[in-house]
Amino acid sequence: MKGLNAAGCPGRTEMQERVPLFMLLIANAAIYDAAARGFFRGDLLLEGGRIAEVSRGISARREKLPDGAVLDVGGRTVLPGLVDIHTHGRAGGDFGSADSAMLEQMLASYLASGVTTVLPTLASAEPTALREAIRRIGEAAAQESDPSLASRRAHIAGVHLEGRYLNPAKRGAHAPELLAPLDADELEGFLRAMPGVRHVTAALELDADGSFLRRALSCGATVGLGHSMATYEQAMRAFADGATAVTHLYNALPPLHHRAGGAVCAALLSPDISCELICDGFHIAPEMVRLAATLKRERLVLITDSMEATGCPDGEYRIAGMPVTVKDGKARTHDGAIAGSTLSLLDGVRNYAAFAGVSFGTAVYAATMAPAIEVGLEHEIGSLEPGKRADLLILNADGTPAQVMCGGVFCGSANRGAV
Repeated sequence: MKGLNAAGCPGRTEMQERVPLFMLLIANAAIYDAAARGFFRGDLLLEGGRIAEVSRGISARREKLPDGAVLDVGGRTVLPGLVDIHTHGRAGGDFGSADSAMLEQMLASYLASGVTTVLPTLASAEPTALREAIRRIGEAAAQESDPSLASRRAHIAGVHLEGRYLNPAKRGAHAPELLAPLDADELEGFLRAMPGVRHVTAALELDADGSFLRRALSCGATVGLGHSMATYEQAMRAFADGATAVTHLYNALPPLHHRAGGAVCAALLSPDISCELICDGFHIAPEMVRLAATLKRERLVLITDSMEATGCPDGEYRIAGMPVTVKDGKARTHDGAIAGSTLSLLDGVRNYAAFAGVSFGTAVYAATMAPAIEVGLEHEIGSLEPGKRADLLILNADGTPAQVMCGGVFCGSANRGAV
């Protein structure tokens, strides 16, 4: 059996060139078990870009396959690929303005960081700009039928429209002139422009007759309450009517108060509502992370809300049409509002485990299965189960990425190593 090379990557002569790898067995791995929020030693069989079999202990297939189709990872941890459903950009690019070349650069950066599935998130903009961004992202997503792209970039699972249907009182870093009333007809136009638009954030207390929420749901999108001044009663009504999440819990929402719990209280007390958290140690105090972890459990969703400066030096950037200064990794608009994060999702996993006092396995769930559930992708990604996409993150002993696989192809291996 062959293993990882000194750089932690499958050796080209060991794996990719000896046999055409339609099938690959990842052997001797500490495999993540989403149901148990833990790990077990075993083997993982991949076939045709999917997970074919998960074995506790040694798979019966191990000795029947040629060496070139067996990758012994030496006890390394194997996770599902991370899923970031709320991210505006990284690597110097913003999804709202990135051209095709920049999109490729950004998606490659996500993949290298361990994120195999991303929902490009669009902040508030003029309708024409949003439609153009949706078009560009849709074109990039359509190219994924080319299997060689899986080695170079994260998978696009749809668009997250965070703007422009927000409450001006909780606009955060969104430019006020770019906000708009909740217009169901305009929203449907965006959703029809790219059928893959999957998730919408809105201040649903402004949806007086419920038509906006109903239209979003009828078009196949999931909806989260966010950038909102909703009362407890308004939030509970939105949840009853079909909203399934709260966007970046605590942030851009009225704070918890003993005489008015508001949307935060409603979300924490609703077992089926997903609550997104930005665990960078800046957006939310650790004790508030711990509170959410205690109450939400499997519906706590780690996000980055990352912006274009992620992975870049401090300096001047933009988000949602606003100039932003990044200092010591913290992004703020010139009037002091927090402007997204520069967090990687894997760092968010580590931070969540530390802040909330939960196991690493519990934290992994919040960045894999929980976000997949929020946007209706839990049958396709989020865990290591037969039939799901072969999206994997293999970690070194120090917790850093050793290798990333997207759709059965190892990062950087082009067509070599496809399974």
